[in-house]
Amino acid sequence: MADQPTKGPASYFPSIEKKYGKPIEEWLEIVRTRGTAKHMETVNWLKSEHGLGHGHANALVAHVRAEE
Repeated sequence: MADQPTKGPASYFPSIEKKYGKPIEEWLEIVRTRGTAKHMETVNWLKSEHGLGHGHANALVAHVRAEE
C-alpha cells in the first residue's frame, strides 16, 4: 500500500525547513513560547520577527494549536 501524502499544516514543513533553515521542531518550539497569544497575533509575530510568509506562519501556528 502506498504512503498517504501529508495533509494539513504539516504538508508545509519540508518547505519551511528548506526556506528558513531551521528544523521544524525548532519552529514549533518558537510558536509554543507564545503561550496563550491569539492565532493571528502569533502568525503576525512570526511574519514580522522571523520573516516567515503568511502561509508558513499560519501552518506552524495551526499545527501547534491542534496539539492543545
